[in-house]
Amino acid sequence: MPITLLLCLLLLIIVSFITYSSFHQKHTLGTNAKDQQVKVVVLDKQAVDIPDSQPGEEDQEYWIYVQKAPIGPKREFKIGIHYYHALNPGDKGVLTYRGTKFMHFAKTINRDA
Repeated sequence: MPITLLLCLLLLIIVSFITYSSFHQKHTLGTNAKDQQVKVVVLDKQAVDIPDSQPGEEDQEYWIYVQKAPIGPKREFKIGIHYYHALNPGDKGVLTYRGTKFMHFAKTINRDA
């Protein structure tokens, strides 16, 4: 096998690894991700007890489960207690997030009723 073919294959592997790593960090981990907004429907919400919380620390985490409207992938986001109490299943609105981090939710008010 010629050495140039081996070098090209090695270069292709290195470029592929760097591209995958960058994509994974940005889209899965949220590193250097841009704020994105999407219309969603709140499917459910959940309060989860933290088993080893210390005195003075939060003893629960709050989560919402959303789906891109009208159909789309389902996602979950950790939220603050004020959003947890303000949102209910079936609420529609615009979700702002960065990678996997929840930023804001703006409810859409239905004026048809």
